Amino acid sequence: MTHLQPKFSIITITYNAEQWLERTILSVLSQSYTNVEYIVIDGASTDRTVELIKQYEAGISYWVSEPDQGLYDAMNKGLRKATGDYVWFLNAGDTLYTADTLQSVVASLKKSVSLPDVLYGETQIVDAQGRSLGMRRLKAPRKLTWKRFRMGMLVCHQSFVVKRSLAPEYDTTYRWVADYEWCIRCLKQAKRIKHTHLILSNYLEEGLSTANRKASLKERYAVMCRYYGTLPTLLLHVWFALRFYTAKWIKGRV
Repeated sequence: MTHLQPKFSIITITYNAEQWLERTILSVLSQSYTNVEYIVIDGASTDRTVELIKQYEAGISYWVSEPDQGLYDAMNKGLRKATGDYVWFLNAGDTLYTADTLQSVVASLKKSVSLPDVLYGETQIVDAQGRSLGMRRLKAPRKLTWKRFRMGMLVCHQSFVVKRSLAPEYDTTYRWVADYEWCIRCLKQAKRIKHTHLILSNYLEEGLSTANRKASLKERYAVMCRYYGTLPTLLLHVWFALRFYTAKWIKGRV
């Protein structure tokens, strides 16, 4: 294997996902680039999820269906089984953008003398039927560093690909935003971060309930204080609030 033919460990976490899982599996198995290891971690689903996994298990490198301690515990199980150069998380309902996405990512590395630590790109949002809802509102920044994440999750997790040797396990003390905290840690360790300038994934927009959204924002605030300092985080959120209410006021005046 040369550095221009990296192996991708694509990991899908599922739980009672019969409605969406097949399109995720087919998105991975239909890739024109074949140096792929596909891992499916299911949380002991009670619907047809396991039947679907078995239907396609010839193309799945490893799968398991057993109880877990939540999403991030399951993601850690996937990380432990991965053997590729890169790890890439696609949850049930998410898909790679096209059948040539991996090939396009590899083509973007042709001038690289070694593999970047992190690859990232853009994200399209899709609904439960897989129909496009447009591009993610936050566009991936031209240059990405861990300090840029003080503004929030600037790159969708499904379009954030990390060298397996660099990827830590998720901190399961966070219930809602362990992926955000994980991305910060990955970026802090990374020496080479590459913007692929490609749309990498289609992200299923399920939407959080109001209660979950509040809990998620509270957790994210704690993560930001941890990495960026309490006072700077507080001042940043005051600015966020002022910007939000000013925009709302202007909209109301028009």
